[in-house]
Amino acid sequence: MNVPIKTPDEIEKMRVAGRQAASVFEMIIPHVTAGISTGEIDRLCHDYIVNELGSTPAPLNYHGFPKATCTSINHVVCHGIPDAAKTLKKGDIMNLDITVKTADGYHGDSSMMFVIGETIQGERLSRVTQECLYKSMAAVKPGVRLSDLARIIQHHAEAHDYSVVRDFCGHGIGAGFHEEPQVLHYDGYAPDADLTLAAGMCFTIEPMINVGSHKTKVLRDGWTAVTKDRSLTAQWEHTLLVTDTGVEVLTERRDEDLSFLTR
Repeated sequence: MNVPIKTPDEIEKMRVAGRQAASVFEMIIPHVTAGISTGEIDRLCHDYIVNELGSTPAPLNYHGFPKATCTSINHVVCHGIPDAAKTLKKGDIMNLDITVKTADGYHGDSSMMFVIGETIQGERLSRVTQECLYKSMAAVKPGVRLSDLARIIQHHAEAHDYSVVRDFCGHGIGAGFHEEPQVLHYDGYAPDADLTLAAGMCFTIEPMINVGSHKTKVLRDGWTAVTKDRSLTAQWEHTLLVTDTGVEVLTERRDEDLSFLTR
């Protein structure tokens, strides 16, 4: 497995990409309310990335994906396609997944949940999923194995009677949108794939957690992945850099308190 170790110059470029991705969320958060369409969310993000950041929305035309962002609502696990006819309503939960490709060619990838109005089940699922991400991030440092992170996520999800999606995973990231390694969110590593972390590695952790079964299927559009039992699902994601002593969250938003991390 060829896992890139980023040079100091590449790390600086990754910091720029991560900050740009975070800034898109900071721009869009006030707009995501009941009544807005996922198509309009996508348009606002696209225009901001291109016109304000001078960058490119990496998902657009990636293997044929038709939009700049992914908007995944309720039982959609990931890769939901924005649609001008799809309007958010009270009680919905939505994952917005944004990846920026800078003019220098480096990627910042992040996603977050939006809870529209009041939904006790949706709020709980979103909170526990974010905790899965944060608990695994807190364990990132040189010498830790990817399987250690996966077990942390799986244990926390299952302690709340949720399941962990197995069909999609996190990934290395840099000049490539998707690089080695694959980052599983459940304890399923073969021995030769269970990487030991080292300073300079960049990757995403992006657990997808379901209320019901972990099983998923992809719809006829070839992209939209849903829970097979149509149960509610949530996802949170950050792009991370392994430092000499811990982790740097390259896509950290200004609204987050990550003081619990070893930097």
